[in-house]
Amino acid sequence: MSERDIDQQLVSRAQRGDKRAFDFLVNKYQRRLARLLSRFIRDPAEIEDVTQEAFIKAYRALPSFRGDSAFYTWLYRIGINTAKNYLSASGKRPLLSGDYEDEDGDTVDLSAQVPDLNTPETEYMNRQIVETVNRAVEALPEELRMAITLREMEGMSYEDIALAMDCPIGTVRSRIFRAREAISAQLKPLLDTAKNKRW
Repeated sequence: MSERDIDQQLVSRAQRGDKRAFDFLVNKYQRRLARLLSRFIRDPAEIEDVTQEAFIKAYRALPSFRGDSAFYTWLYRIGINTAKNYLSASGKRPLLSGDYEDEDGDTVDLSAQVPDLNTPETEYMNRQIVETVNRAVEALPEELRMAITLREMEGMSYEDIALAMDCPIGTVRSRIFRAREAISAQLKPLLDTAKNKRW
C-alpha cells in the first residue's frame, strides 16, 4: 500500500469524525510543513503558529477534500496560502520565491500569487484587520486574552506561558486555540470580502 493510499484511508476516517486519524496526519506532516513554511517565515514561533493555523484550516476544509491530489500536496497548498495571508496581514515579505523541492522530490511553487504588499488597498485592509483583532482580543475572557497576548505580543513559548500562567502546557495550547478561533470568527467576514483571501 502506497503512502498516498494510507493517507487517503486516514483522511476518509477523519472525514467520518475519527479525530485520531487526523492527529496521525498532523504528527506525520507537521515537521515537513513547518520546514516548508520556514522558507517564507524566519521566526520559529511564527512558523509554529502558521503551521498550526494551516492544520486548523485543513481540518475545517477536510470534508471538501476529494483526493484529486495527494493529501500532503493539498495540505502544503493550504500551508502556503496561510503563510502568504499571514505575511500580507503583518506587512512582511516572503523570505524567498521560486520553487521548493521537499524531501519526497515534489516541487512546490513558492512564488505563485504572492500578493503585492505595498498597495493602498492592502494598507487599508491591514488597518481594518488590526482594529478587528484588537476589538476581538479585548472581548476575550481574561485567561484566553492573557494566553494569546503572551504568545502573540510577547512572543513567549508555550512552555514559558504555562509557567507564567501556572497551568499545564495543554491548557495553554487550548486557550490559545480558543482565542484564535474567537478572533478568526471576527476576522472571517472581513477577509471573505477581500479578493483572493481564503480563511
